Amino acid sequence: MSDAKVRNMEEFAALSGLSRPTVSKYFNDPESVRPSTRARIEEALERYDYRPNIFAMNQNRKLTKNVGIVVPYLTDPFFAEMARLLEQRCIAEGYRPTLYSAHGQQSLEIDIFDSLRSLKPAGVLLAPLGRASDHAEVEKFCRDVPAVLFDSNIDGMGAAFVGSDNYSFVNQTVEYLTRIGPPPAFFEMRTPANPNANKRRLAYIDMMDKLGFEPDVVSVEGQGWAFEEIGRNGALEVLTSGRLSRKAVLCSNDRLAIGFLSACFELGIRVGRGEDCTLSVASNDDHPFSKFTCPPLTTAAHDYDNVVNRSVETLIQLIESGGKFPDRSETLFPARLILRSSA
Repeated sequence: MSDAKVRNMEEFAALSGLSRPTVSKYFNDPESVRPSTRARIEEALERYDYRPNIFAMNQNRKLTKNVGIVVPYLTDPFFAEMARLLEQRCIAEGYRPTLYSAHGQQSLEIDIFDSLRSLKPAGVLLAPLGRASDHAEVEKFCRDVPAVLFDSNIDGMGAAFVGSDNYSFVNQTVEYLTRIGPPPAFFEMRTPANPNANKRRLAYIDMMDKLGFEPDVVSVEGQGWAFEEIGRNGALEVLTSGRLSRKAVLCSNDRLAIGFLSACFELGIRVGRGEDCTLSVASNDDHPFSKFTCPPLTTAAHDYDNVVNRSVETLIQLIESGGKFPDRSETLFPARLILRSSA
């Protein structure tokens, strides 16, 4: 290996004894050059330990292969799983994904938009903060960069939205709980971070009305993304104060349910289907840890694979269409009920 520092592709091409266009053609597709040329380039790569600046190469093209993936809170296991699957699918399609997390902060989400603009991505898969987003900034970003929204929908923004049908989550869980036992109360945050929570509350009320039961929405204090702690503290309060009058509880999401189950354990309340159990608990999302709670959590699951596949397919179509669709589309995938021993 040579000690010479190669600063750019022009210098590497000169040291290789080849033209820059030939070297650039190789980096775009090694199979596009003759075998003898490829061998010379690869020998030079080994000798000079040169690696091209992929981002710079892409930005010099009319159509880059860079895509951004933006999630509101990466430490949330749901978004971590979505990000993992989206990255894998983008890579399989020949794109180079860059992952960003807003960590629940509006200012950081806006900074991410600025960073992505400077990278000139071909497109972006965006799960906005939703309630906490600056909607004017989201709208401006979606005008500047081809964007497909997923999980959290903001009406009219982005070229398309792909997500889960929140009504189908609650429809299935309420129907199941009322079929096997008493009608459930709905346990939620009073000011949820994710707008999907509001849709689930409305779906619960609508489904209870259709089935002829009185809705009972139990809202607890708490803001931000520390859902387990909010769920635990809220459950301790409603369970000890007598605010919870029902023997079945449907939590807005699995992370709140995990906190709720923790409070039940602390208070010695047995949860589940057994004769010695006094409370049933179900939820929505199929959080990656929900099968490991005690007892394992009955829940309605996202169709992760279809949401991911359709999101990436839609983004690629958007890119190939020049960054615009004639009309904004919305695609929703139904949930799937998963029965475990908590209800």
